[in-house]
Amino acid sequence: MSHNEKSEINKVEQQIASLRTSLVKQKINVKEGALKETVGGTQYNVGTFKETKILAGHFGKIYAMHWAEDSCHLASASQDGKLMIWDAQMNHKKHMINLRSSWVMTCAYAPSGEFVACGGLDNLCSIYKVDFMQAETHERPKFELSRHDGYLSCCRFKDNQNIFTSSGDGSIIHWNINRSQPQTIYTSHDSDVMSISLKPNQPDVFVSGSCDQNAMVWDTRTSQSLPVQKFVGHESDINCVQWFPDEFCFASGSDDSSVRLFDTRSYSQVNYYRSNKIKCGVTYIDFSKTGKYLFCGYDDAPYGAVWNSLNSTFLQDLQNQRTRISCLGVPNSGKCLCTGSWDNTLQIWTQS
Repeated sequence: MSHNEKSEINKVEQQIASLRTSLVKQKINVKEGALKETVGGTQYNVGTFKETKILAGHFGKIYAMHWAEDSCHLASASQDGKLMIWDAQMNHKKHMINLRSSWVMTCAYAPSGEFVACGGLDNLCSIYKVDFMQAETHERPKFELSRHDGYLSCCRFKDNQNIFTSSGDGSIIHWNINRSQPQTIYTSHDSDVMSISLKPNQPDVFVSGSCDQNAMVWDTRTSQSLPVQKFVGHESDINCVQWFPDEFCFASGSDDSSVRLFDTRSYSQVNYYRSNKIKCGVTYIDFSKTGKYLFCGYDDAPYGAVWNSLNSTFLQDLQNQRTRISCLGVPNSGKCLCTGSWDNTLQIWTQS
């Protein structure tokens, strides 16, 4: 290779490096601008989140909760072997389902409000018809989905005919409920899949988080059962994933004590939430409907936290907590936050 040819190659490489740097800067500007627009700018009218209601009735640790679409009812699953449905507005238990296994780890409310699902160490996804005409259900589930070789870690309905489940066997299954048969099995994770989250307005797309420290985005409309995107960065198990309100970003909470916010458009991390005071793992996460606040549950004190989602500022401990927050969620109305704890109760939080 001649001297002139080497010189030309060096010039081209320098141009490529310059373009790459410029592109990265533009991506950062676009991401920051989009995030500010989504959460309504940088000015926050921060009020204190206070515990205003307690839903008591379980006699074992609560492991999972999920709001109904009506923002009134919610389901909770506990080690007491009960799946309870609550009227959160009236502050009372509305229905109780007696489960065959007390080792339940997840529950879900169907968008229609007609069904609830749960599962855990029995490796099954059990689906029950919601019946408010009787106080308790002792019957077998209407549908029982059996295919996983490990515990059921998460389940989420797409509609009355479709549900997604994740498992300790490292797989995610898209089920045809009426046939009780898998429609698609996703196996790209290398370890336990702990959480899945469906896009609210586009449920054909979902994100998953795993003990392999990776988060993956999937599209059920593709011909291959492979992820369309893979996001890395965590240093330990991912316990929970949740879509940001703009549905372009999602967050993942991990045993490395951090939450990371990823942008699917730029394929990169947008924000990072971690405090030196918190040394324990993240159990569960959710966002306020405006996107201004990130709510986190942790394995240990401070048991719950409120973050400024834009600038990663720790805003508040969730006071009055007595023990570990295992699950939490914001209803569609966005008017409150519900947390489920190992003290056997659910707490409703509102902003003053």
